[in-house]
Amino acid sequence: MKRFLPIMKRFLTMTVALILGLGEGYCAGRANAYEEYIDRYSGMAVEQMRAYGIPASITLAQGLLESGAGRSTLAREGNNHFGIKCHADWKGDTMLRDDDAPDECFRVYLTPDESFRDHSVFLRRKRYACLFDLDPSDYSGWARGLKQCGYATDPQYAERLISIIELYGLYNFDSGHIKSLEEIAGFISGELMSRHAIRRSRGLHYVIARPGDTYSKIAKELKIDRRKLLTYNDAEADGEIRAWQEVYLQEKLDEAPAGVSKATVGADESFHSLAQRFGMRLARLRELNPGVKDAPGSVLRLR
Repeated sequence: MKRFLPIMKRFLTMTVALILGLGEGYCAGRANAYEEYIDRYSGMAVEQMRAYGIPASITLAQGLLESGAGRSTLAREGNNHFGIKCHADWKGDTMLRDDDAPDECFRVYLTPDESFRDHSVFLRRKRYACLFDLDPSDYSGWARGLKQCGYATDPQYAERLISIIELYGLYNFDSGHIKSLEEIAGFISGELMSRHAIRRSRGLHYVIARPGDTYSKIAKELKIDRRKLLTYNDAEADGEIRAWQEVYLQEKLDEAPAGVSKATVGADESFHSLAQRFGMRLARLRELNPGVKDAPGSVLRLR
């Protein structure tokens, strides 16, 4: 019987991984950047949770989103995994990046560990005090609270965090006992992970793209005509969609959300990604910005 145990364990791991949508690459040890990031930094997130009371799921989701799973320039060159800007009280090294405005100042750390710790200290400010009244297991409340408190200007910031947490089962880390994705595989619900959650904002229905998603894949799952889905999202051809980007299930609007009049094209952004972020038709965005280059640092009118 003992000689069959390794085979059984591998079979169970492969089965759960496939249910999760992690694919054969995960089973063979070729985890994608997001899975590698979780395995590498989940312990750090749990340590910060124990020290500061911030759910590990929130810390990991923010790190994954803000740093592009550790691949952003800020993360690679400045160990800044959470997009924290300098602010008046920062005395350490800095670097400039285009974000909400051109050449904004961001903090630079010696190690990722410093970044994770500073993120916890940053959220302990009075501005975010209301978050700590929430149940530590309420990751949805924390995600929406971060947006409401002004952590990010992205109108769908909370929904992106929730999508990441639910896709990878990061809420399991909030118990403080889970240490890796492989352990999560035994607790996670395959039904929850198998479909994209349809969300709604300003009357627009949309889903959040996962790593490796294509318009064909989403159209097939949701039983929507692929050509219409491409048109709704100003996509010229089918192909892999930027991870955590909105995919709209109906025609977008002509204006950004109320109160948002301008936006800067970030270092890894484009007219199209901003049009998706703000739920605007790409043609309308170009119409509002004649002659403006589709390049980082460009400031666009949204109304």
